[in-house]
Amino acid sequence: MTDAPSWARDARVNALIGTGHFLSHFYVLCLPPLFLSWQKTFDVSFAELGLSVALMSATTAILQTPVGFLVDRYGARRFLVGGTLLMTLAMAGMAAAIAYWQVLVLALLSGMGNSVIHPADYAILAGSVNRQRMGRSFALHTFSGNLGSSLAPPITAVLIALVGWRGTLLSVGMVGIPVVLMILWQSRILQDQARPRAPKGTSLFAGSALLATRPILLFFGFFLLSAMAGAGVQAWLITVLHATHGLSLEAGSTALTGYMIGGTSGVLVGGWVADRTTRHLGFAVVLTIVSASLILVVATVPLTELPTIGLLAVAGLLVGASRTPRDVMVKDAAPPGQIGKVFGFVSAGLPLGAAITPVPFGLLIDLGRPDLVLVLIAVLLMLSLLFMGSARATARRPTVAVPAE
Repeated sequence: MTDAPSWARDARVNALIGTGHFLSHFYVLCLPPLFLSWQKTFDVSFAELGLSVALMSATTAILQTPVGFLVDRYGARRFLVGGTLLMTLAMAGMAAAIAYWQVLVLALLSGMGNSVIHPADYAILAGSVNRQRMGRSFALHTFSGNLGSSLAPPITAVLIALVGWRGTLLSVGMVGIPVVLMILWQSRILQDQARPRAPKGTSLFAGSALLATRPILLFFGFFLLSAMAGAGVQAWLITVLHATHGLSLEAGSTALTGYMIGGTSGVLVGGWVADRTTRHLGFAVVLTIVSASLILVVATVPLTELPTIGLLAVAGLLVGASRTPRDVMVKDAAPPGQIGKVFGFVSAGLPLGAAITPVPFGLLIDLGRPDLVLVLIAVLLMLSLLFMGSARATARRPTVAVPAE
């Protein structure tokens, strides 16, 4: 890799990596719109239907870290190609399912392919993109994933109406084939992170002690708490605003949409800022504090519809803008050649955190305390700062060298 890759080359790298990331998020959230069709076809319960998403997400979360070790040892490109191909063929294969257990097996296989995305993507971006544009590159990566999540439900619903559920799965699955071919065709511009050569006979997991070091565990905790807060907003904001402020379901849905759009847009703002300052921690801390404060205002002050929607949109924008500096700090904390395992491990906190809070927050609402939900979300955001700040401070101290792999 040259010292200063051109803007055009960086753009091509971002487009290739971003498209794969888009698909990985799209495939997870294209399943729920299929549930009603699957229920009629396979005669299964809603709990069984939910198992498809749970299997895909859990498999991804569990395998990300082991895949990160493989990426660091053998290089990211081959795993990116193989994972994307497995993910897309598994989705297309669901179109031919004649029993629901086959859907579940294919969901598991798609989750296996999906587990490659985060460790491989970040390893390639770190090795391919000009450091002066790394923040914007990470921001585009996150943005593409968020866009995939946002577009999956409406696109899937339209396709089901046009070609049925089998045609929908075949269509969205086969879209991944050109992506794989483009990655193969353009693979020469996808450079791996710089990796020290592992001594012969070194165990694949020789560097696992790195993941138990204080800064990496703290970053994992930060990702976990942030995801817990985000999942609480996504799952219960509409219900909470209706129960506490009397907002209509339409207004509550608009508020949630505003928060999500703000978060997605904020990622791009954060990427731009991350490339223009080294004060990533201070930037993220200030934005998170202000965002948590706005959520507390919504939680405790009786507001009409427009102020509620506006404050939550700004809160989402600030949270989103803090995410890219977070990713840059994680990259900076990873020793040379260890980015795959580090991002595989810490980003596993995202699906885990998303799985934790919906049920206990729902119990709070059942107990007649919906007013506490947004308060606890703000508290989670503030607690996440303690983890991030401690992780950043610890990562800057001299540490014992990580064993070579």
